[in-house]
Amino acid sequence: MKNYKTIREIAEEIGVSKQAIRNKIAKLGLQSSLQKNGNQLCVNEKQESLIKSAFKEKNTKKTQTKNAKQFANENSVTLRLVDMLQDELQIKNKQIEELNKRLSEANHIINQTQQLHRADKMLELRDKQEFVADLAEQKVTSKDQNWKNFFSRIFNK
Repeated sequence: MKNYKTIREIAEEIGVSKQAIRNKIAKLGLQSSLQKNGNQLCVNEKQESLIKSAFKEKNTKKTQTKNAKQFANENSVTLRLVDMLQDELQIKNKQIEELNKRLSEANHIINQTQQLHRADKMLELRDKQEFVADLAEQKVTSKDQNWKNFFSRIFNK
């Protein structure tokens, strides 16, 4: 019986109990086709393959179910995170809008201040020009007066 394995050997290979192997054999309907070697039941290669694939399917389904639950949990967490980030983004957008409004107001105030400053400078320049013109006029008048005084002294008038 070279190609035959005992239930214990298969159980050790898969990492399950002998009872789990017996239950799987019963589910698959393989009991009647098992070979006996003394008081041990033996399984041929084909039966062994069926038993092992049945355990793999079970593990695969468990893994798929576990993965689906994990995915659903992760998806739920992701959706909550996205919602939270969207809320934060709305708050930030409102803050940016408010800051832009304040910046616009500040720029308007700066422009007004610059215009007032320019107007002050122009008034100051006009005042200086008027002052210089007055001085020049006074100088001319003073020179005229000096000449008149000079001539009046010469001609005694």
